[in-house]
Amino acid sequence: MEKAKKVEIVIDSIHLNNLLEKLQEVGVSGYSVFKDVIGMGERGIMAGDELTDVFKNSYLFTLCDEETANRIAEVVKPMLKKYGGICAISDVLWVK
Repeated sequence: MEKAKKVEIVIDSIHLNNLLEKLQEVGVSGYSVFKDVIGMGERGIMAGDELTDVFKNSYLFTLCDEETANRIAEVVKPMLKKYGGICAISDVLWVK
């Protein structure tokens, strides 16, 4: 096992491609995405039952080193401020 950072991001699905581009720019080489995530937050309930991605959320996570996690945080902050969503970064043990 090795120490790593887990970065978890929930964002409007309509902005997912933009997020993926930014992650690639800062060196993220792998991630997993779960679409149509439901839940409730500052903007109310996101039911995931809309016909378009306008009112749907996506959940993305990646494992990386601390430096990459810091770069991710910097590019995600403006998106979260503008569009809403969350980003959480935690310490994990990566089983390789």
